[in-house]
Amino acid sequence: MSGVLVTGGTGKTGKTLVQVLRNAGVRARVASRNPAAADPDAIRFDWSDPTTYGPALDGMDRVFLLPPVESVDPLPLVEPFLCQAQRAGIQRLVMLGSAIVLPNAPSAVEMAAQVQAQPGGVVLRASGFMQNFLRPHPLAEHIRRLGEIRTAAGDGKLGWVDARDIAASAAALLADLEVDARSDYLITGPHGMSYPQAAQIITARTGRQVRVRRITEEEQAAAHRASGMPAEFADALAAVERGIEEGREDQVSTAVLELTGRPPRAFAEFVSDHAYEWTQ
Repeated sequence: MSGVLVTGGTGKTGKTLVQVLRNAGVRARVASRNPAAADPDAIRFDWSDPTTYGPALDGMDRVFLLPPVESVDPLPLVEPFLCQAQRAGIQRLVMLGSAIVLPNAPSAVEMAAQVQAQPGGVVLRASGFMQNFLRPHPLAEHIRRLGEIRTAAGDGKLGWVDARDIAASAAALLADLEVDARSDYLITGPHGMSYPQAAQIITARTGRQVRVRRITEEEQAAAHRASGMPAEFADALAAVERGIEEGREDQVSTAVLELTGRPPRAFAEFVSDHAYEWTQ
């Protein structure tokens, strides 16, 4: 038996990746904390429960790795899984990482290095997800309810990327073990975009007036905590906006085109596809 174990298989990227792989005739095992009973190839997987690692890996030869979310230090949980994956004979392991390194997250670089040291280890460093503009993300909730984007990032730009393009890029690496791969790819959209530009595009494409409300980093951290994020992660995520404002995250790449054969979606296309999300 062979196939791809998709951790986070019910999430923004994982769900699309499973569909792409299965459409291509590749077996994809959906790993999540609450597996769907109707899917015969869904299995329970919980980063906090190492006893779920072995059954999830059994019979698989490739892995899509989504580290624990909302954690500034995921390595202690991921490291034992990497050891077990190596013992299981995994031939390609593609991790979805971030182009943005959270402040006070010292293990992020080490985790990427450990993945790249695995047989067939690849790290996809994705920029900000366009799907953050969709509910239930707090950014999207504020747009829908209040017609505003609250940000501490000023006019700073980010290479926003559609999760569908991330999934397609991962699928290109996981569907065929014969595909040559580098150990690192920066995954972005076609250009950098600020929050004021995003507001203008949503307004133009949907007719919904969206404005930008500029807030402080401290106010953003408090808003993240109020939405239910762990305090340490909320503070780190708010601090990222300082880096965006200072221009440190304004980077784009051609990796999606290189891996999939087509350019990444622009934000205007993404908005047209989801226009119903922001209209009342």
